[in-house]
Amino acid sequence: MSTLLLMAPAAAHTKPGHPESYERLRGLRPFLQQHHILDEVGLISAVPATYQQLTRIHSRNLLETIRQTSRDGGGLLDHGDTYATAESYQLAELAAGGCCLAVDEIMRGRYHNGLAVVRPPGHHAGRSRISGFCLVNNVAAAARQAQVAHGAERVLIVDYDVHHANGTQDIFYDDQSVAVISTHLVAPFFYPGTGQFNEMGTGAGYGYTFNIPLPPHVGDYGYGRIFTEIVRPAAERFRPDFILVSVGFDAHWRDPLASAALSLTGYARLGQLMVDLAQSVCNGRILFVLEGGYQVEVLHHGLLNLLYTLLGRPHLADPLGPFPQSETSIEALLHHLRRHPFYRQQSQ
Repeated sequence: MSTLLLMAPAAAHTKPGHPESYERLRGLRPFLQQHHILDEVGLISAVPATYQQLTRIHSRNLLETIRQTSRDGGGLLDHGDTYATAESYQLAELAAGGCCLAVDEIMRGRYHNGLAVVRPPGHHAGRSRISGFCLVNNVAAAARQAQVAHGAERVLIVDYDVHHANGTQDIFYDDQSVAVISTHLVAPFFYPGTGQFNEMGTGAGYGYTFNIPLPPHVGDYGYGRIFTEIVRPAAERFRPDFILVSVGFDAHWRDPLASAALSLTGYARLGQLMVDLAQSVCNGRILFVLEGGYQVEVLHHGLLNLLYTLLGRPHLADPLGPFPQSETSIEALLHHLRRHPFYRQQSQ
């Protein structure tokens, strides 16, 4: 099994003291070298996205806002803490372009699957709105690349970052050719406050947005049941030509910015479930794209385990162990999820 690894860690996109900075990935390459995995993957270098690739998913005004802020030396891009530096626009182009290139490599059969470790992250960036540490929506650019450059009729995006994929949802909300499934924590005052069950799409895209809002402290057991009983059967019947996964490691129980309960073992199982799904529906064509994850040990071990999974190697590193409390039950939620149009229409 041939696996590509693309790394664009964007060292110059860093605000001191900010949780989403180069410090997340600073030691990743030596960590992977220490585990002798870089020799087993195909390392490819990112190329900048073209303006055409970016305007497939974003308004010109959004792109110009990022570009001008960078030209001015950097600053805040929203009313929260989404920032740009003088180099951020070029680095955002590189992250999105790298994901498009990874899609090209997989769709052309040069690699079977892949992982894009890129920054700045992207899943909160909507068509015309910058938010949530995100500048350009990397996974959305990759989805459109699969369709426009390679004729993919149906693309599935699965997002299991702990935060709702509100930007990805916004871009594809009226589009039945791209299904978006997002599992995320919903709690009082937790960002971004969207992603309720009744957000299902509009027009031709109605039913192709599938939000799975979770209470705090859902972990390995709950996520496992959601993916095996809900996500996989519906996705198999959707039969995508390509699968993209927005993977954030901030649903781990040790992450400082959230209150979910996944372990590294649970994350590895989710990765395996997604790889198995790709094998069953689209000849293994799957690309994982990094989003969040703010506890460095978790992030690095999670990425290592994901590479093992993509390579088909039975190996698991979990130095932190399971969530030390009881998980929140999801029995009522599972019953509710089976009523969603995406699950039901794919079941017909």
